[in-house]
Amino acid sequence: MYTDLLEEIGLSPSEAKIYEALLSKAEIGVSEISLKANVHRRNVYDALNRLVEKGLVFRIFQKGEHQFRAVNPDKLAEIIEQKRHNLNIAMPALRKLYRKEPIIEAAYIYKGREGYKNYLQDMARVAEDTYFLGAKGLWFTPGIDQQYLRDYQANMKKKNKHYFTLYDPRVKEKLPQAFKDVGGEYKILPAKYQTPGVTDIFGDYVVTFTSLDVGNFGEDGSIFVMVNSELAETYRTWFKLIWDLCPREKT
Repeated sequence: MYTDLLEEIGLSPSEAKIYEALLSKAEIGVSEISLKANVHRRNVYDALNRLVEKGLVFRIFQKGEHQFRAVNPDKLAEIIEQKRHNLNIAMPALRKLYRKEPIIEAAYIYKGREGYKNYLQDMARVAEDTYFLGAKGLWFTPGIDQQYLRDYQANMKKKNKHYFTLYDPRVKEKLPQAFKDVGGEYKILPAKYQTPGVTDIFGDYVVTFTSLDVGNFGEDGSIFVMVNSELAETYRTWFKLIWDLCPREKT
């Protein structure tokens, strides 16, 4: 029931199955663990040893077959917190290792929802004047934490940068709250100019992709990222032309 969750926090499949099996038992031996967890006996020993090292299981010594018992699951939170603490300590050094020189020219693809999160982090990190063309309120994609939007808005405010949005005409009907929640200056494209595509320009970045629907990037999409100062300036100019030609929304 919880093996997927246990694997997400760092346990191997065998460790997850065994730990979950032990949670509902006072103490049991290897033979019973193998049956209850559906893990081959020869793999149980190695997994148990790793669980003991992680402090999630302890061994009860007795004559015959040794017994094993799970530690209170609060230990899992302690392990995660320790990992977070270790990462925070290492983060300054990791940032120094990360190449600080700006990328002059590049082209790459982000895939899926995790790729979309990477792209949102790029925008927050660059925090330069941003232009959204054909925007569909994708900040509100199911499964995307609103912290990404808040981080972007905070960084833009901190650096006194601005963002301009030309919304897909369907947003007005399907996701009108996006206008207020996203903020910034915006206009809405005329009805006959709705498209599946989106183009975002910020700094030296030009990013193009499609969405599953208004307010939903989807789970398996591709995001095409191009980094080139001249290309970005070209797209910015085209955006400003469309912006100037597009009427302001009547209030």
